Amino acid sequence: MTAVTDQDHTERADQPGDGDKAGAAENPSANASVNASASASASASGDEGADDAHARVPEGDSSSRTDSRTDSRTDSTGAWDDGLIARRVDETTAGNQYAALDSRTAAPPTVSPLVYDGPLRSRLEALRELVGLSRTRLDSRTLAEAGRVLDEASARRRLSGQHTVVAIAGATGSGKSQLFNALAGVAISETGVRRPTTAAPIACSWSDGAASLIERLGIPPRLRRRPLPTGDGDSQLRGLVLIDLPDHDSAAVQHREHVDRILALVDAVIWVVDPEKYADAVLHERYLRPMAAHAEVMFVVLNQIDRLPGEAAEQVLDDLRRLLDEDGIALGEYGEPGTTVLALSGLTGDGVGELREALGQFVAERTAPARRISADVDIAAARLWPVYATQRRTGLSEQAREEFADRLADAVGATAAGEAAERAWLRNANRACGTPWLRLWRWYQDRGEPATGRLPSRTQADEEATARQRVEQAVRTVADRASAGLPAPWALAVREAASRGSQGLPEALDELSVRAGVPTGRPPRPGWWPMAVLCQASMTILQFLGGLWLLGQIVGVMSPNLGVPVLLMVIGIVGGPLIEWSCRMAARGPARRYGLEAERRLREAAAGCGRARVLDPVAAELLRYREVREQYGRVVGAGR
Repeated sequence: MTAVTDQDHTERADQPGDGDKAGAAENPSANASVNASASASASASGDEGADDAHARVPEGDSSSRTDSRTDSRTDSTGAWDDGLIARRVDETTAGNQYAALDSRTAAPPTVSPLVYDGPLRSRLEALRELVGLSRTRLDSRTLAEAGRVLDEASARRRLSGQHTVVAIAGATGSGKSQLFNALAGVAISETGVRRPTTAAPIACSWSDGAASLIERLGIPPRLRRRPLPTGDGDSQLRGLVLIDLPDHDSAAVQHREHVDRILALVDAVIWVVDPEKYADAVLHERYLRPMAAHAEVMFVVLNQIDRLPGEAAEQVLDDLRRLLDEDGIALGEYGEPGTTVLALSGLTGDGVGELREALGQFVAERTAPARRISADVDIAAARLWPVYATQRRTGLSEQAREEFADRLADAVGATAAGEAAERAWLRNANRACGTPWLRLWRWYQDRGEPATGRLPSRTQADEEATARQRVEQAVRTVADRASAGLPAPWALAVREAASRGSQGLPEALDELSVRAGVPTGRPPRPGWWPMAVLCQASMTILQFLGGLWLLGQIVGVMSPNLGVPVLLMVIGIVGGPLIEWSCRMAARGPARRYGLEAERRLREAAAGCGRARVLDPVAAELLRYREVREQYGRVVGAGR
């Protein structure tokens, strides 16, 4: 004979439920029985020592405990029913007897909190870091599931690690409450043909210390029970907290809300199906398929096999396994981890012992809470896959950086500035080493013309507009390349970072072009310039000497001798251009180097400005993505 205790007896016997009131009005004898029970409860509450004595009755003497409690409550032999759970029948009917023990005066037992293993702790830490790094880049709805898993994992870790919370779920008429009572050994949950029969979740714990776990599920004290231990069968389920849920397909919305809320909090689930509804689309699409990752903490029980003739039960069971396989649920066959699938009859008890044995072994392992949290992490990681995973290498290549620097250099005219510096160097060399006559002619041509290197055909406004367009195009190009292959949220963050950096970039580049462009003043001169100037001056002097000599001969001041003055003039006339040409050839190298140096300075200045304003913010976003990608890899990889 098995009894059941009320873990937190808060109901008063003089305040029966609606079912009691109706029964009392229709049945005077039942009303008298209820009143007698109320009197017994009142007297019992005044004698705490008596309650403690009943509570401390040895487990092996359940009959004496029940008898003494029965004698202290009422002398009536009629059956009574409180309309919800505690019901009592006459011993002559061979039914179960219940003893509602008040445990409020008992000290709460000390329980050890749940401890996660190293890999699961690492995954949870990585998921927490992942959520923290992503809050400014992803919307709250995307991170909601991951945040919920972290909260539930933290809440479950603070509770008992010695208990396993298992919910019994199923459709209307599948026999959940019948199986619940069969496992408990007493009729705790109401059964009947009325639908829905179970209106609220009912908890039954096989050991002390589970109050906080049941409170987390939101089950009130009046719906909490504990079977009194009567033998080895009860010790086998020690640590089990069994929850009888309402129907998941109930017409009452509140019932379905109870089911969905508690299923997200329990450590394991026993799905009860019957031969008629085991292939129900609602069950498979709404519950089983989304919970495929929880295969190791699920039991699927085909109930009511007593209604199936011959080998029909095996055929239905095979078809059920096929449907579960299509749902992606791993089956725990041949010793492999996965969902346990059984066939039984809660009415006849056929197969219940096998379920009890499997459930006892499952509870004894005490790994269900951690496996449930690990499966929740898997589901959260799978939902975050589109916002973290990429199938290609991401980031900015060195070629993309160089092309961006080249585009900025073109925008500020680095090449043109270098060419202008080169021409300025050559022009200075020509002025220093050229013949006086050629220099005079060039001065005359250059008078009134723009300086070398300027573009008179284009206005300053046109140049600024073109430069701005080039800068904007360069920023767009580098942003597109940096964001290529990234998930949408991170690609958007990269483009926004590049766009913010491009603001004010054209103006900054204009200032750089002025400061780092062609240097003011004369270009530096090589060491051979004084010798070249001296030689050019000598050639000019020879021309003057030869001319004066010839002039002296013409006026008769000097004796006639055409050979020497003509030779001097020819040397001066030919030597001057020759020296100028030689200097020009010798000046090309230094002028080219001078132009390249000016172009390099401007390129580096433009590249530095672009790097500080655009590339560094983009690189920071890419670095953040790589960090969250590594954390996501820890979340996913550690669970593979």
